[in-house]
Amino acid sequence: MSDMLTLPAETRDRAGKGASRALRRSGRVPAVVYGGNEEPLAVHVEEKELVRQLGTGHFFNSIVEVEVGGRKLRTLPKDVAFHPVTDRPLHADFLRVSKDTRVHVNVPVVFVNEAASPGLKRGGVLNIVRHDLDLVCAPDSIPEQVAIDVTGLEVGDSIHISHVKLPAGVESGIADRDFTIATIIAPSGLRSEEGDNSTTAEEA
Repeated sequence: MSDMLTLPAETRDRAGKGASRALRRSGRVPAVVYGGNEEPLAVHVEEKELVRQLGTGHFFNSIVEVEVGGRKLRTLPKDVAFHPVTDRPLHADFLRVSKDTRVHVNVPVVFVNEAASPGLKRGGVLNIVRHDLDLVCAPDSIPEQVAIDVTGLEVGDSIHISHVKLPAGVESGIADRDFTIATIIAPSGLRSEEGDNSTTAEEA
């Protein structure tokens, strides 16, 4: 479970592009909290603090408590828009969540026990197809990462979502196919050598 983050906020009295530009000039970022069968709440947050939390690496799969007007709103960050040139955050969206809510999150994968993979020990290369997984779970069950064990895997083996043991209460957000997460491919030198041999055989 990723750590919970806290983000102080203030309500926005005015909407529109002019008001948003004025907020940004003062070091604030316009944002909205929506969902949970309540009206959207327009707020603004400190740019420096938002940037700091974005830099944690797990902002989008963490519960963020937005503190506004003496209330603490449990939310999940859904989107942050950035300036195309400066990369400064321009706007942020937060989804209200409760313990009964099930949310879609993208969680990074890490590969463990590479030294126990015969294919990798012989020079094979781990070709990662998906660096994160689309998961569905309760807000309090969001994993910080998903560890995938490559023990015993040979060159040519593939890792599919069906091979991954997800934490209790966590499901894949893609349920209609057994997609590939990574494969172990032959070293480039070996692949080119095999290609040369096959070409020679055909010419012969």
